[in-house]
Amino acid sequence: MNGKIKPLNTMKLVIESRSVNESFARNTVAAFAGQLDPTVGEISDIKTAVSEAVTNCIVHAYPDKVGLIYITAKTDESGTFTVCVKDCGTGIKDIKLAMTPLYTTQQGERAGLGFAVMESFMDRVKVHSVYGNGTKITMSKYISGK
Repeated sequence: MNGKIKPLNTMKLVIESRSVNESFARNTVAAFAGQLDPTVGEISDIKTAVSEAVTNCIVHAYPDKVGLIYITAKTDESGTFTVCVKDCGTGIKDIKLAMTPLYTTQQGERAGLGFAVMESFMDRVKVHSVYGNGTKITMSKYISGK
């Protein structure tokens, strides 16, 4: 064996950046993660993190139009669940600043806690963004049921 961890299963989902699709994405990803036999708490963590990532796409990536959100997820033989949420929207000028708790580019209802929530519920969160070209958030969580 070459030391690489082999994926067990993968899924892809493409949705429009409409608020009504946030719960669909969250529940679809959670159902896919279910194959690793997660606890109720682990499923709740995944749902919350995915909800935050998708909401960021809806609110920030495509503020004035409807765009596409690309979601991929995979399970691997180590029991790790990984989900990527990607958009082709506005992108983030300063990732470090954007990930600072309470920072938001939109005042009003927005608390600026999306990335902090993702980081608190997942084991690893990685953000890659090109301003003007979109953002990709990759999150992973070890599932204890494996």
